[in-house]
Amino acid sequence: MAVNTTKTPPFSALQVMQDAPVIPVIVLNDVAHAVPMARALVAGGIRMLEVTLRTSQALACIEAIAKEVPEAIVGAGTVRNAADAKAAANAGAKFAVSPGYTPSVGQACHDEGLSLLPGVATGSEIMMAQEDGYTELKFFPAMQAGGPAMLKAWGGPFFDVRFCPTGGVTAQNASEFLSLSNVACVGGSWLVPAEALAKGDWARIEKLAREACQLKLR
Repeated sequence: MAVNTTKTPPFSALQVMQDAPVIPVIVLNDVAHAVPMARALVAGGIRMLEVTLRTSQALACIEAIAKEVPEAIVGAGTVRNAADAKAAANAGAKFAVSPGYTPSVGQACHDEGLSLLPGVATGSEIMMAQEDGYTELKFFPAMQAGGPAMLKAWGGPFFDVRFCPTGGVTAQNASEFLSLSNVACVGGSWLVPAEALAKGDWARIEKLAREACQLKLR
């Protein structure tokens, strides 16, 4: 993949992964929820926020967080193509997370100055991402694709790769993933439950963030 860009990501993918044990995977349908939710997560110790591009309001939510919660570092999830990467960067995202990987997505994120956590579920996908220089990867969907056992198996041939397992990761099984030497963090939606968003229960979200910060690597 030829890379021609003058934009430098403000954070490396490894820095995104190592900031806290959990990256929250956030689905927002209402822009009014974005800022108080982000403030609650930051108050609980979580700065790296992945807002997924799964709703019509996602980009507006990213923009609101980027402008009004400077302590947060907002990224875009579900980045599937170059248009997603460009829109996310224009909204103020600092990193991107993709459900899979293609060279064009990698190129687009380079061009936009976004650190990328590419999604992988097979050895071939890992090798494709590595060919383009990616050694920090999202393992997705983690539980459905083999869970901790798969990551242990990958530890031999892919000893130089660090993973963020996402998909089916919960407060109950996160520690099993975090105990693995090739796992830098996990991604999970449990930090921002839909019912807490609907009720504006920011105290609960802050509490869940604090609890997530207590999870330990190895």
